[in-house]
Amino acid sequence: MSPKVVPEPEEITGQSALPISRVKKIIQLDEDIAQCSSNATFVIAMATEMFIEYLAEQGHNVVKSERKPRKTVQYKDLATAVSHIDNLEFLSDVIPKTTTYKKFKEKKAKDAAKRTEMEKGQRTLNGNGSGPGRSNGASADPDQIDATTSPASVPRTPVVPVSVLIADEPVEPSGRGDPDVEMRD
Repeated sequence: MSPKVVPEPEEITGQSALPISRVKKIIQLDEDIAQCSSNATFVIAMATEMFIEYLAEQGHNVVKSERKPRKTVQYKDLATAVSHIDNLEFLSDVIPKTTTYKKFKEKKAKDAAKRTEMEKGQRTLNGNGSGPGRSNGASADPDQIDATTSPASVPRTPVVPVSVLIADEPVEPSGRGDPDVEMRD
């Protein structure tokens, strides 16, 4: 029985592929960190290298899973990896999925239509409006609104002047000891 041969780990050189001075400058930009030792800076640089390696590896796995694998990792591969891997979910704002200009424009138009619809009519607590053509239980989807309805025909919520809301006479608290509850005769 022969002993198992354990492969030698990568040689540790004590050097980082990232420039340590640049990592130090980035660390100093954080207002919460007063000082950072050179050993801590080196560990942060090495951890960053490992993270970049992991991200690139996951992007490469996306490329390999395609029907015709390419030799280069592209932005869309990283975005796909971020959207599919739970460990990388925190990067969804930094590396979003790409979209065409046409889809982006359509989405913006839908968002604007929703905003203008919400400005019309009275709203309930869950955000559903009671705009034109809606009865109780009707959908609040702006795409289902009759296209013949013009903004001028939409009923507006009545506006109550502030002077009506102000009491003419002072209200005295009841003698029950609860200062928040006020009773009027």
